[in-house]
Amino acid sequence: MEAWVMEENNEDSRLPHYGSPNKFVSLDQLAELGVLYWKLNPNDYENDEELRKIREERGYNYMDLLDLSPEKVENYEEKLKNFYTEHIHQDEEIRYCLEGSGYFDVRDKDDQWIRIWIKAGDLIILPAGIYHRFTLDTSNYVKLMRLFMGEPVWAAYNRPQEDHPVRQEYIKSFAEKKGMALTAH
Repeated sequence: MEAWVMEENNEDSRLPHYGSPNKFVSLDQLAELGVLYWKLNPNDYENDEELRKIREERGYNYMDLLDLSPEKVENYEEKLKNFYTEHIHQDEEIRYCLEGSGYFDVRDKDDQWIRIWIKAGDLIILPAGIYHRFTLDTSNYVKLMRLFMGEPVWAAYNRPQEDHPVRQEYIKSFAEKKGMALTAH
């Protein structure tokens, strides 16, 4: 997994958008934003003890798989455009990349975009209330496992959402936990 401060421009969202000079972002810096990460074995996810443990400890009892590519998704361009619209969720967003690759962009404390490039084996958890978006990279393909606590809630709240209770809780939590280590690697 790689992450960096993203250069904002109007070029194709599937390009890396490295800054000049490029500023990489560490796992510890992501953890300060509440973003958690694990590297797992995508070739044996059905029998992966570490994945089972994560799911059990965090209460993720619902799982589905999403194949995202022009050939596999109806209204592909429209779906990708929706995923790339900046939004928050009331719950964590948990995604485990089994094949392919893509980008999650999250806002840092200075409201800059941090681009997180996920590839096969990367499991990422975005906290409820963080502004984010998703797009594929130029491979135009990703297979993701989506995990949820209970039945999935698909509601996205597009920015601005500063008064939304989950956004307020994220801001409060972020301010109180800044610098505190979180259990991920």
